[in-house]
Amino acid sequence: MQTTQSHPARPALAEVIAALVAGALAVGGALTLPDLSSAETGEPAITISPSDGAWWVLIALIAVQVILLMWAGHSPRAVLTAVSVVPALHAVFVPGTTFSLVTVAVSFAVFWAALRRPLRKLTVVLPVAVLLVSSAQLVNDIRTAGLFEPLTLLGAVLQALTVVGVPLIIGLFFAARTEARVSRANEIAALKGERDALIQAAVSRERISMSRELHDIAAHHMSGIALLASAIYKQVDVDPEAAKLSAQQVRAQSTTVLDDLRRVIGLLRDDAEGSRSVETLASLGELVETRIGARLEVHRGDHELGTGIGPLAQLVAYRMVQESLANVTTHAPGANCVVEIDDSHADHLKVIVTNDGEHAPDPGPRSGFGLVGMRERADLVDAELSYGATDDGGWRVELTVRRERP
Repeated sequence: MQTTQSHPARPALAEVIAALVAGALAVGGALTLPDLSSAETGEPAITISPSDGAWWVLIALIAVQVILLMWAGHSPRAVLTAVSVVPALHAVFVPGTTFSLVTVAVSFAVFWAALRRPLRKLTVVLPVAVLLVSSAQLVNDIRTAGLFEPLTLLGAVLQALTVVGVPLIIGLFFAARTEARVSRANEIAALKGERDALIQAAVSRERISMSRELHDIAAHHMSGIALLASAIYKQVDVDPEAAKLSAQQVRAQSTTVLDDLRRVIGLLRDDAEGSRSVETLASLGELVETRIGARLEVHRGDHELGTGIGPLAQLVAYRMVQESLANVTTHAPGANCVVEIDDSHADHLKVIVTNDGEHAPDPGPRSGFGLVGMRERADLVDAELSYGATDDGGWRVELTVRRERP
């Protein structure tokens, strides 16, 4: 049986680069500090150099801080505490003006702590860092000058507050920006999830409406077929021509009910995540072409067809035209039909289906079930639906869909 060994997490590239930069700044300061001191005072006040043992102690302390900073991303509070102890070691073993070089790593550690941990979790470690740095600064100044002055304590405290406070403010600023960016991303994801849920709920409500229409369509057409079959039985011996006409009507009714049932059942059995393409206003051309005696007229504005009309609203418009054409085939076979898309208005779109009443008689009374389905779909997208007979005996259905706000 094999056992898995847990390995400590490796330091991130950002922490490694930051630690090396802090070390380079400190070492560079150690190399240039004698020259800077000579330029200011006119004499070489600082004699530390690679030939002295104190130099190598300073480099060792800086190296320790660099190694600790590489793990600042994983344990920022522990690293900050450990790095803040190093200035005290400097004050004890190699006191002098090089003390500020070992405070560079402390500022880097404070920055990483503020960036990786909320401020409420730093209420203990930050005062500890200030206390350690100020105490080390005080000891360093006393050992360097050889005496204690009242301003020495104040200077040590101010030095520690600067070393800790400035990177703390910078770290909190970047942490706030990061938190705001993450919050914005989460908000966008939540809004997207809410929108998808609303769409799925709307689709579910439409399918419930379709299930009602399934019963209405079947009941309407089957009752008509049963009535025509009864008429054929009585007419076959008395009036053969009328029986033939009734048989043709039975065939037409049967074809219509099969088409309607396939359409509704096909919509209901599709999964919510299925790949079925959703019909749009652009698909109405193909739909109208399949109907004999129907033509499409489009009045378009200075924008793409259906701009501002959501996918669900376009599907409702498509179903309205589809149902209207089916009703024309059922109740006025042979009638001319015009499908008109008026997309020239800025705030809404109209879809109008009109058929004349001169080419074929109505074979039976209208059930109104198709109109009920249209009304439910229109209410689903807050659209306006109107219908009624025309002056020439035909029928007109009009759907008005409001455009969505940009």
